[in-house]
Amino acid sequence: MTSILVVEDDPAIRTSLIELLAGHQLVVRSSPDGFGALREVAQWQPDAVVLDLGLPDLDGADALKMIRGLSQVPVLVATARDDDAEIIKLLNAGADDYLVKPFSGGQLLARLTAVLRRCAGPTHTFGPGGGGAPGSAPGADQGPLVLGELRIDPLARTVHLAGREIGLTRREFDLLAFLALNADRVVSKRQLLAEVWRQPYVDEQTVDVHLSCLRRKLGERASRPRFLHTVRGVGVKLVSPR
Repeated sequence: MTSILVVEDDPAIRTSLIELLAGHQLVVRSSPDGFGALREVAQWQPDAVVLDLGLPDLDGADALKMIRGLSQVPVLVATARDDDAEIIKLLNAGADDYLVKPFSGGQLLARLTAVLRRCAGPTHTFGPGGGGAPGSAPGADQGPLVLGELRIDPLARTVHLAGREIGLTRREFDLLAFLALNADRVVSKRQLLAEVWRQPYVDEQTVDVHLSCLRRKLGERASRPRFLHTVRGVGVKLVSPR
């Protein structure tokens, strides 16, 4: 099922949006502030975000920029600001679409459908039988990738090490799958940002953080790599242990 994060500080509006979206067979979480939204984007990784701009801790525009540093998740801005210059600024900062308050539930659902379709490829429908995770992992059109005891199944989006399933976040899985498709070849961080994040302007430190998490889950350290080998000044490569 499609997952939506609602970022809205007004309790009444937040409750109304949650009820609307949940009533159309969507998985919904919410946050009343910007920093909570950033945590949800990083940890839960929703399929789309509905972002209010009038947040108590961060200006919504700043929250949008920080979300873009973490994820390419589609962001629909919900704003009372109808100034053209402000809206253009938000779209240039990474918003996928916007709605000016007040808006109807039908408008919200239609805009969410549109941004998910544009950003993810497959058609999304909201209602009984609708939903589904947008996009697909690198290599999802081929069979499992096997490197020694490491088995990566792009279609099922599962990873097993020595027969034990490893729980990865969506971004960690996509990163590992891309490296597996390029096994034994050095891949630069810029290439990973372009091919996995599809946002070359994101800080390269983002890749380092995700690689560190992957190493930990694979039971290795950068100083004693087994699968993930860093080539200093060049990039990283996934190898099959000898």
